[in-house]
Amino acid sequence: MTENDIQSPQPQEAEASIEAQLREEIEALRGEIEQLRMDSLRERADLENQRKRVARDIEQARRFANEKLLGELLPVLDSLDAGLAAAGEQESPLREGLELTKRQLLKVAADNGLVVVDPAGQPFNPEHHQAISQADPGDAAPGTVLQVFQKGYLLNERLLRPALVVVARHD
Repeated sequence: MTENDIQSPQPQEAEASIEAQLREEIEALRGEIEQLRMDSLRERADLENQRKRVARDIEQARRFANEKLLGELLPVLDSLDAGLAAAGEQESPLREGLELTKRQLLKVAADNGLVVVDPAGQPFNPEHHQAISQADPGDAAPGTVLQVFQKGYLLNERLLRPALVVVARHD
């Protein structure tokens, strides 16, 4: 055996060792790349969810931004209703003026998402009505709203004020 024969296996072993090391490094780098890719996808999903949440919050704020103002106008509508009741059924310039004012105010309110809850003759709905008493039903079905003392209001399908009602008693 010559010196070259003895040394030749060492370079092959060294090459194999280096190749194995490089493969390990490549696999480690592939693992890091995959982890970074997963982290990037997770971050992208988090950002998308945050964007949707902010858009939803902005939409809610826009829909209910005028809630305080419309809530403060409800006593004005109540006063107009009381004025119309006091004016009686007979046509007069005062009654016509009150009706016109009420219609205009309700139009502006409706354009801003306000809906009147006037449940006379309808079944009692505890989500939109507040029963202040019960009475004999007469011809009405039990659980029916017999009288409305104060109209209720919804703002964009959310209760702003419940209707105050008298409900037909269950026998």
